[in-house]
Amino acid sequence: MPGRGGRFTKLWVASRIEPAMSTRTSALHWPEYLIEAGAIGAFMVSAAAWAALLYHPASPVARAISGALVRRAFMGLAMGSTAVAIIYSPWGQRSGAHMNPAVTLTFFRLGKVARPDCVGYVTAQFAGAIAGISAAAAVLGGVVSDPSVNYVTTLPGPTGNAVAFLAEATISFVMMTMVLTVSNHRRLARFTGLCAGLLVWTYIIVEAPLSGMSMNPARTFGPALLARDAPGLWIYFTAPPLGMLMAAELFIRRFGAHRVLCAKLHHPRAGACIFGCALKPSTQPDIEAP
Repeated sequence: MPGRGGRFTKLWVASRIEPAMSTRTSALHWPEYLIEAGAIGAFMVSAAAWAALLYHPASPVARAISGALVRRAFMGLAMGSTAVAIIYSPWGQRSGAHMNPAVTLTFFRLGKVARPDCVGYVTAQFAGAIAGISAAAAVLGGVVSDPSVNYVTTLPGPTGNAVAFLAEATISFVMMTMVLTVSNHRRLARFTGLCAGLLVWTYIIVEAPLSGMSMNPARTFGPALLARDAPGLWIYFTAPPLGMLMAAELFIRRFGAHRVLCAKLHHPRAGACIFGCALKPSTQPDIEAP
C-alpha cells in the first residue's frame, strides 16, 4: 500500500540524514555479547551431536546411511534448522544472531555496529565457539574426538587450498548479499532467517566437500583448537570476511548505505536495539507486512 511504502521510504531517508546513535557511544552491551557466545556455542553443540549421529561408526543412523550425499543432506538440514531456530529465538532477535565475526565486521563496515560492540561481539563469538565444542566433547567424550567426527573441524578438500578459499569467499558473498537484500526489503524482511537456513542447508550439500563449509572464522577456530589440527586456517580467517565485505560494498554502491536499516537478521516488533537502527518498534509491522 502507498502509505506503508511511504513510511518505509521515510525511514530510509531518516537513516541517511541522521547518523546512527549506537555508532556514537562507547557503551558496552554485555547481555548481547553473552547471547552471541551462547548462540554460536549452541550451534557448535548441535553440529557435534548431529555429526556424531550421522558419521560415527557406532551410530546406527550412520550405519543405515551409506551415501555421502544423503548424509550431507541430513547434516545440512539439521544445521540449517539450528540456525533458523537461533535467529528467530527471543535471544537471537535481541543480539541480531550474527554468530560470526565476518557478519559483525561487515555490519561494522556499514556503520551499523559501534566499535566497542564489534570487539565485544567478535570476542564473544570466538569464546562461544570454543566453549560450545568443549562442552560437546565433555558430554560425548571420545565420540567427538573420533576421526569420523574430529570435533567437526572444517578443512580444505582434496581440490586444495585455492579452491577452498574461492569456495569460502563465494558462499560468504552470496550469504551476505542475501541478508542485505532480503532484510532490507519491506515485504521480505521476515524471511531473512529462513533464507539463511536454506543457504546453510544447500552449502553443506554442495560446497562442504570443497572447504568443509565454514563461512565463519570462529566456527572453524574452536574445533581446530581442540583438534590441534589447523591446516588452511588462514583460509577461514580471510575468505569469509572478504566475501561478505565485497557483498556489502556492491550493495551500498548500488543502493546506498542508507538502505541498510539494521544489523539484525530478524528484527523484533518491540524491544531495544543496540545497532544503528532505522527500524522503530512502532513502524516494524510496516517493514514485515506481506
